[in-house]
Amino acid sequence: MITRRRERTGRVGVFGVGHATYWPQFEGLLERLMAHHATFLDAVRANGVDVVDFGMVDSSPKAYAAADAMAAANLDVVFCNMLTYATSSTFAPIIRAATAPLVLIALQPMRALDYSQAKTAMQLENDSICSVPEFTGVAIRMGRPVDDVVIGTLTGDEDARAHVAQWCEIAKVLHDLKGARIGLMGHVLEAMYDMHADPTAISAAFGCHVPLLEVDDLLRCYETVDDGEVAAKKQTILDEFDMPDPKSDPVTRRLTPEDLEQAARTAVALDRLVDDYDLTGMAYYYEGRQGSEHRTVATTLIVGNSLLTGAGIPICGEADIKTCVAMLIMDRLDIGGSFAEFHPFDFNEDFILVGHDGPAHIRIADGKPVLRSLIKYHGKPGSGASVEFKLKEGPITMLGISSTGEGRIKFVIGEGESRKGPIPPTGNTNTRGFFAPNTKDFVRAWVMEGPTHHYALGIGHHAAELKKIGDVLGVEAVIVKP
Repeated sequence: MITRRRERTGRVGVFGVGHATYWPQFEGLLERLMAHHATFLDAVRANGVDVVDFGMVDSSPKAYAAADAMAAANLDVVFCNMLTYATSSTFAPIIRAATAPLVLIALQPMRALDYSQAKTAMQLENDSICSVPEFTGVAIRMGRPVDDVVIGTLTGDEDARAHVAQWCEIAKVLHDLKGARIGLMGHVLEAMYDMHADPTAISAAFGCHVPLLEVDDLLRCYETVDDGEVAAKKQTILDEFDMPDPKSDPVTRRLTPEDLEQAARTAVALDRLVDDYDLTGMAYYYEGRQGSEHRTVATTLIVGNSLLTGAGIPICGEADIKTCVAMLIMDRLDIGGSFAEFHPFDFNEDFILVGHDGPAHIRIADGKPVLRSLIKYHGKPGSGASVEFKLKEGPITMLGISSTGEGRIKFVIGEGESRKGPIPPTGNTNTRGFFAPNTKDFVRAWVMEGPTHHYALGIGHHAAELKKIGDVLGVEAVIVKP
């Protein structure tokens, strides 16, 4: 029942290229090519992105004009539609000025020429690939290689359709990274050296801003919450979660009315904080003095975090802002992005538990997530409602964002599989993760890449898209394959 607070979108520019000399030579060719261009535009719009069409670029002056127009359009991805042969003068000014990733689209209208009826005009109408090597070669000479090439047919080609859709999904990620406001509240959990991050480095890598927040900003919101808002939030919580009886872990108990009340009140305050500071996401950690209101509020955010993360506003603990960005990237790919780490191996069945204490991306849960009351949070102060959740069964992807010894951002990416089976009833998130060639070798290869101990966990296999996002951002991206 959780709906997104902000719709996923991206801004995609499309321009076609051709050779102006052809138009007076072959009557009707330009009109047929522009009809094919319209077909491609419809196919791009079907992916839920805002499309800006720059029409036919068939001369160098038009290319310079198009480059200026694209610079003003704030595009996330640009598609160059290879409608027929075009000289690279129609492309060079655009690739030289481009700041968004640029993909060449070579989709010919016919699967093959009708050789018994073949004419020069038919060949030119299907010459989508002809100038692709010229364009890629010139782009490399200019120090701005194209980001990808899509080859296939204009219609009836599922591989090409999926390839275009993948770049539209990437556009949605890039769109929301630009200008994102990833709040940082409190401090890193004491002594976790891998969690520290320079906000300037985050802004440089991802084009976002890092508002530095005080816990008192949250308390100010908390003090304005009224009982009607709390009652409505309690109902949302009851609708979204199951509250079973405890099982084997003595730390857990059935969710108490007091913990439900506190979780709801804190969740309303967190919603208000997100709205007041126009946050796209937030990483936080704070302990506070025992018995203080600071501790009460800062340690009871778990349920509110989970609801917001499911609504597309990733919130993660331990002030791990790098993983918060990873969660945002995964969410905008619409594959989840749950805060996770490695838990114990099962060497008998060759899997490892992956999860974390606290919040989860509840939109990708296998069934209703569970709420339990914990009498203590292991390794942290406080007690109260906590989320127990396991991922949907099937392929999974992990994105860890770390930093190198030189201070550069790095993506560590992996793929595996979530399979059904019992998880520990500890009030924490956990999923059975299976990895090839075997889980032990995969985890060894993963840790040797120097990740942080957290990562974002999503559904489906999406390493290819994440690698492309890293490449576009100029971030080192490694897909772990033992």
